[in-house]
Amino acid sequence: MALALAASILFAVANLFPILTLSLQGKHAEATLLGAVLELQKQGMGMMAGLVLFTTIVVPAMELSGLLYVLLPLRLGKLLPGQTAVFRLIHSLRPWGMIEVLMLGILVSLVKLAHMANVHPGWSLWLFGAFIFVMAATAASLDSEEIWTRLGRHYPSALQPNSAARYLTCHVCGLLSYELTNKAVQHCPRCGSHLHIRKPNSIGRCWSLLIAAFILYIPANVLPVMSTSSIVGAQVDTIMSGVVYLWVSGSWPLALLVFFASVMVPLLKLMALTLLLVTVQKRSRWRPLDRARLYRLTEMVGRWSMVDIFVVTMLVALVDVRPLAAVQAGPGAIAFGAVVVLTMVAAMSFDPRLIWDSLQDNVHTR
Repeated sequence: MALALAASILFAVANLFPILTLSLQGKHAEATLLGAVLELQKQGMGMMAGLVLFTTIVVPAMELSGLLYVLLPLRLGKLLPGQTAVFRLIHSLRPWGMIEVLMLGILVSLVKLAHMANVHPGWSLWLFGAFIFVMAATAASLDSEEIWTRLGRHYPSALQPNSAARYLTCHVCGLLSYELTNKAVQHCPRCGSHLHIRKPNSIGRCWSLLIAAFILYIPANVLPVMSTSSIVGAQVDTIMSGVVYLWVSGSWPLALLVFFASVMVPLLKLMALTLLLVTVQKRSRWRPLDRARLYRLTEMVGRWSMVDIFVVTMLVALVDVRPLAAVQAGPGAIAFGAVVVLTMVAAMSFDPRLIWDSLQDNVHTR
């Protein structure tokens, strides 16, 4: 609770100050996180602005307020209405909080701007850095099992099995229950989540999201993600041209990092999910443990592809010193953001338990 309170203070104060400040031939500009979102909205990039707002402001704020709503009463020995639903929501939102990815995007932005202007980190940059470490400490110290146990005191400890009951594991709180054959829809007795032998229509939903991501991957890499106008001319950048610029300017570690996160990770994620879906549908017994590890890796790294979206966001907000220079987001950024979201949701839709079904004749899916 103490760490969650500290993180809340850091997050609130960090949103009040500029992240970066820029000076160019006597003109000055500064970028706050909310200001960057509003600038995207002004440029007609409402979908991109909503995505940045959701992943960097809304989700962290909801996660922190939810943690305090759950932990503070429990620390005082009390239960409040809706705490179980709130803690369940925190579990669902956690993959969408991307302050760490934002910090990487800010670092890339600093390198890109170093040649054209004087750029200085603001107070907000250091506060967000401290926020990341405090949130990591909060997650490390939080015992979810203990929280679920305390919140679930008014629930029965377990469901009683019948003669041929199968086990159901809650994907939110991890409680093991027994299947009730007389119920079409069954809920976890501790956290209230829906329980399924397998995620309903997992393969169909995953294929639909994956095909959409494959289609959008092409314009995401071909169309410009941003355009820069200045007194010396105009320049249009795609994702790959940005990688080339970082490499040519001598920042090859960042170039490799951005290339891997923005080009290779989405492509490898698409290929990995395709492999998983095909092998599951063919009921393949090929290396199930390795495929399960591949799924976990795919689900874990997908969010880091958002780095280019945050680079564009920072540059749009900061480089607005007309008539000297200005940056505008391009249509490729919208397509790329859609690819990231679609692949993340596709990975969440896939049920990794399907990998093992071909090895167990007594398990059926539905």
